[in-house]
Amino acid sequence: MKFETPKSLLELKEHLDRREKQILSPFATRSKEAVRRYPDEKAEKGHRQNFSIDSDRILHSLAYTRYVDKTQVFYLIDHDHITHRVLHVQLLSKIARTIGRFLGLNEDLIEAIALGHDIGHPPFGHDGERILSDICRKHGLGHFLHNVQSVRFLDIIERKGRGWNLTLQVLDGILCHDGETHNRSLKPMRGKTFQDLDREILVKSRDPHHELIPTTLEGCVVRLADTISYIGRDIEDAIRLNLISRKDIPDRCAAVLGNTNGEIVYTLVTDLIEHSLGKDEVTYGKRVAEALQELRLFNIEKIYSNPLIKRETSKFYDLFARLFDEYLDDLEKKRLDSVIYSEFLDGMSQHYITSSSKEEIVRDFIVGMTDEYFLKQCELRFIPQKLPTRFPDTPRNRDATTL
Repeated sequence: MKFETPKSLLELKEHLDRREKQILSPFATRSKEAVRRYPDEKAEKGHRQNFSIDSDRILHSLAYTRYVDKTQVFYLIDHDHITHRVLHVQLLSKIARTIGRFLGLNEDLIEAIALGHDIGHPPFGHDGERILSDICRKHGLGHFLHNVQSVRFLDIIERKGRGWNLTLQVLDGILCHDGETHNRSLKPMRGKTFQDLDREILVKSRDPHHELIPTTLEGCVVRLADTISYIGRDIEDAIRLNLISRKDIPDRCAAVLGNTNGEIVYTLVTDLIEHSLGKDEVTYGKRVAEALQELRLFNIEKIYSNPLIKRETSKFYDLFARLFDEYLDDLEKKRLDSVIYSEFLDGMSQHYITSSSKEEIVRDFIVGMTDEYFLKQCELRFIPQKLPTRFPDTPRNRDATTL
């Protein structure tokens, strides 16, 4: 059924577009500036603004649904109050939109980038990413990077290989988010095209250390807000798990930023807004930037590299490698009863199948798994299963002598 957009709603959309010109910063991205890879009648003729459409599409993606059981930092821990990736994404969205509101930026664009930025994360967080990257290199796929994979999911794999046709500004912000890099300030690299996006994906895949800069100020906000959303939250989780105590936080960090997540978030957001007002960049003041860098190094040493949370990590390399080889063998031998066919390739577009190598298909399938689904597949593949108490009735067992 074809729906016609009421004229009154189209007029409201035009009003919202005009309103953006009046109230947004001259450095903000207007919704009418959005660029899509392909013509999109629903986006062009509907009543919703472009970046709002992208947020909705990401929210309704299958990959977004799987956030709910994806590790943020701590995995294999049965604790209801430890942060999972879905919460991190929501916190980032809220924090980044708050910053964007005070700077007069496009909150719809910020939200879309934030919601989609971690969709390409594999099971078991950054440990899973490092393991999978090593395996991918051994199979000739180059480095695996979750930000590159996030774009691949949304642009190519979702909707059974048709992708969501998201805007360039959203995909670029997702690709360039790189929350592991500390920047005191970021200034957008404006004027990118889809050709630039595709080129940057190739460059980043070959050289993970190559720094990418977002093409919008909104993308810059999300990138800095990514750190704000996890730095204090990870400390609270580590305290809750008795990995560290609050008094372990470096004195200077506590004095400048605070020693609770709430204080840290408030200080960082306030400082970033204060030093970025009226500028075509987002930046911290020197004192806060130095304290944040010291706090990041503290987290890396005391939390992310803590041997107490790495005790089972070595086992995952073998599981990832074996599962990769198993699915690759299923494809090569065309075992149609394998879950890689029934739960991933079934209904997939021919374009995706023919344009992706078998190794790429296996990588895409494994990356999309939740932690629980990954462990379940390992259990089914590598751990002997109990046999049924009774087998199906056959002529042979009907005729068997009863002793």
